[in-house]
Amino acid sequence: MKKRYGIPLILIGAMVLLNVLARFCRPFADFYVEKIFPYISAAVSFVSGLLPFSLGEMLTVGAVILVIAGLPLLLILLIFRKGKRRSIAAFAGTLALWILCYITVTETMNCFIMYQCTPLAEKYFPDAHQHTDEELTMLYGALINKCNELSEEVPRDENGCFELTCDFREEAKKAMKQAGEKYPQLRGFYPDPKPIQFSYFMSQSNLTGIYFPYTIEANYNDDMVKANLPATVCHELAHLKGFIQEDEANFLAFAAATGSDNVEFRYAGYLEALEYVHNAVYDNNVGEAIALSGSISGNVTNDWFRYLPENYWEDNAAKEVISTEAVSEASTAAIDTNIKMNGRDDGIKAYSMVVDLLLDYYFP
Repeated sequence: MKKRYGIPLILIGAMVLLNVLARFCRPFADFYVEKIFPYISAAVSFVSGLLPFSLGEMLTVGAVILVIAGLPLLLILLIFRKGKRRSIAAFAGTLALWILCYITVTETMNCFIMYQCTPLAEKYFPDAHQHTDEELTMLYGALINKCNELSEEVPRDENGCFELTCDFREEAKKAMKQAGEKYPQLRGFYPDPKPIQFSYFMSQSNLTGIYFPYTIEANYNDDMVKANLPATVCHELAHLKGFIQEDEANFLAFAAATGSDNVEFRYAGYLEALEYVHNAVYDNNVGEAIALSGSISGNVTNDWFRYLPENYWEDNAAKEVISTEAVSEASTAAIDTNIKMNGRDDGIKAYSMVVDLLLDYYFP
């Protein structure tokens, strides 16, 4: 077998074996994430972090262009360059195989193995129990009180809404390093989070942030209300440290933001947690907790559940190439499938499972 086929096939086979090993041997997955991945993450994220744009986004765009333009071009060449069909087909096959190899290696090493690690709850809350509605009510009340208090201390715009004024990139890196004192896996180097140029598409996909395992970059939706940035960038930076489960990344974003020295970060962290707990209270129809909703201050009600600027969809209607409904459904299905394929039956609901971790944290 020629090297151009043999090397990528061997690498793909090795990644398949690593996935199987991680799936059936949790100690291997834990060892990899704790002892090996930190070096890979630091090296790759340092290099990709030297670029002012998201390399992962550019690679994704390039892949889309390659499929849209490359396949028709390949067919044309195969039809009209009869004498070179074999060499053209060989080149196209080699290119496709190496691209598949790159995706398989980076997804395995920088994503899939992490899904098989010991859950954060088992590491840090080993005595956690089945939580009660009373505890959920107490948590809801505690978060309401904290948000009410901090809402009086943060800057606000002309409409009375929370306005982020700090250097969120530096504050996020600082907050994550501070959280590393309690959660050691968070220690080490952090690159700057990067905005996505195609943020409208992210908005259509209901995404505030995204982690690219191909380049180990933390990216965020640059169109969303900036008050969401503290929780979002801390969440994505947690992925760079091997916390790939969405609820765990949400929890660590809460721990980092609320432990920050910056009041804007603390408020944003508590506000994000309050939104998740609020949804859990109403989804489970916890009457005593629902009664507490009346104590939420006007400042907080101005600030929460604000993800996109007012009139966003009307102002950006010209950017819609594919319907927002179709993009949203496809994105939700893709995320749900990816999480389930990696052994998490909760699928996309895993994001909201952060409430369980918050209960573990407050009532260990």
